[in-house]
Amino acid sequence: MSKFVANDNSRRILLPVVNMREAQSLMPIAKALVEAGASHVVLAGLVTLAEDQHLSKGAYRARRRRLNLMKLLERWSDWPVKIDTHVRVAHDPVNELNDLVAEHECGVVLLRLAPDGPRALGWHVEELLSRLTCTAILLRGIVPLKPEQVLLTIHDIGERVPLATWVATALAEMYQSEFRTMRLRSPTRAFQTRNNEDPYLDLLDEIPYERDISLRGSLMDLIEALQREVRKNHIVVLSIGGRPKAVRGRLGTRTRAIMDSLTVPTITVHAPTEMDKLARPREAWPFPIRVDKWFAENTFDAEEFSDLERLVALKQAQGLTISLGLPALNEEETVGNVIRTIRDALMDKHPLLDEIVLIDSMSTDRTVAIAESLGVPVYRHPQILPEMGSYPGKGEALWKSLFVMQGDIVAWVDTDIVNIHPRFVYGLLGPLLVSPRLHYVKGFYKRPLYVGSTIQAGGGGRVTELVVRPLFNQYFPELSGVVQPLSGEYAGRRWVLERVPFFSTYAVETGLLIDIWAQNGLPAIAQVDLKERIHHNQPLEDLSRMSFVIFQAFFDRLDEHGILDLRNAPSNSMKLPVDDEGRLFLGIDELETVERPPLLTIPAYKEMREQLVRRQDAPSVSPLFTDEKWVPS
Repeated sequence: MSKFVANDNSRRILLPVVNMREAQSLMPIAKALVEAGASHVVLAGLVTLAEDQHLSKGAYRARRRRLNLMKLLERWSDWPVKIDTHVRVAHDPVNELNDLVAEHECGVVLLRLAPDGPRALGWHVEELLSRLTCTAILLRGIVPLKPEQVLLTIHDIGERVPLATWVATALAEMYQSEFRTMRLRSPTRAFQTRNNEDPYLDLLDEIPYERDISLRGSLMDLIEALQREVRKNHIVVLSIGGRPKAVRGRLGTRTRAIMDSLTVPTITVHAPTEMDKLARPREAWPFPIRVDKWFAENTFDAEEFSDLERLVALKQAQGLTISLGLPALNEEETVGNVIRTIRDALMDKHPLLDEIVLIDSMSTDRTVAIAESLGVPVYRHPQILPEMGSYPGKGEALWKSLFVMQGDIVAWVDTDIVNIHPRFVYGLLGPLLVSPRLHYVKGFYKRPLYVGSTIQAGGGGRVTELVVRPLFNQYFPELSGVVQPLSGEYAGRRWVLERVPFFSTYAVETGLLIDIWAQNGLPAIAQVDLKERIHHNQPLEDLSRMSFVIFQAFFDRLDEHGILDLRNAPSNSMKLPVDDEGRLFLGIDELETVERPPLLTIPAYKEMREQLVRRQDAPSVSPLFTDEKWVPS
């Protein structure tokens, strides 16, 4: 019966999810359409907030929607169809639906009418349908487990006829139910004279009508005719039009009255006018709303990804490889536990990681010996790309680590974490494996501060709160929703990371966040709650030096983006008061942040990646190098 589908877009289905019960009631229709030729299903978890509420308050509900979508995906795991999932938080969900319709070229949206009134998704159905830009299939009631009969009733012509026929035959075939048809004629309005040029007129002759009922034209005649035909365990699919004024962009009182009068599950098709199909242009959100919306939709929890078998399956299905880099400098107390904990859980028990590499910044303790004893490859970053020279700093180690790691996705985790847990890694990787639209994930957590032998909850992150957060809010407000921009745990797609420069010092996190945002946009960035991170806090003097190099990088980006015009180069000399047995003087530190260029511009790196792509034992390596550009495969 695929000939009754009006166009290919009709095979792309959008299923909004506001609660599990409603979604489950629509799943039989979706499954029937998939078996009848639908090629793409978009599951859209919707969270709607009142106009006076900040969208960021929807973050927890968005997490619940994602969990619901995961449960639905488990039930659809054997469906031979592409399934995309999205969670959208908005004051106006219809705009979100229309955006998804345009993004995925969906031709059909599945909706369930509320049992207690003409509402769907919390909206009055007439207003909802008048704004949708694609065909809507509406269900009233619950599809029975084993319907005896599917009754298709047609009372008009137009695009809804083939679509209604597609739905009815798909349900009948899936349930192996009896399929019957009725055509209702009104002598006062000839069935085929409304529009003799209608392209769907010929299809009427292809439908084998079992009943051809002539009515006097009243609504009660129509309802009584249907009531005589249906039984308790039937499904009715309607293709019922209304008066011309009522059908333009609306469901119409006639169809609503019929659906209300029937006690069996009833499905109708609403086809919008050509004008309705045009996407409504709307102004871009002002940045406070964009940030709130991003926070609600792109803030994850590590526990959402604790099903490691699911993550491994997602990784293998996408043909991806994943590398973990461990930057280290004199971390003999913690590095061994970090390696063992992550390797045991994410390589030995669950093959989520393909490699773990330690990048050492010339440690003088047993850090390197411990890592080597555990079988982890160790690279001292001055020895990588020696022709490029070497600079001290964490950013230098991360930049060079991309040269020795091979994964399509690269994650970095600091090696000073006392309470290490596999979630510090799988929490970062989960969003990238679940959502192809995400390119870069930052971790955040509670950071207790040790003061002597006591812990001050939430006392950590002093540089973030006193330096970086005020600067982001002032100059890069779109990034103001990032909870911990300086966190040392993050992951990204290689083709994104190799396109951006790296600052050589502790300014690396600030630079990466600004540059990835500038190149890919805020929606490509996500953050994940890793719960709590306990580590050895740095002395205040060291934090002052960290702040100094971060300022250097920050003002470099302000100048680059034209936000501030820096006429004089900032100083690299930092004076700090020194107490020498009660005598104060000023010590001077020369702290220079070097900006390493994107690795794509380094010939040795490009040659290495080209060779890796050509190797027969690494067919999944992505990105591919072509025409002086690296692009994801």
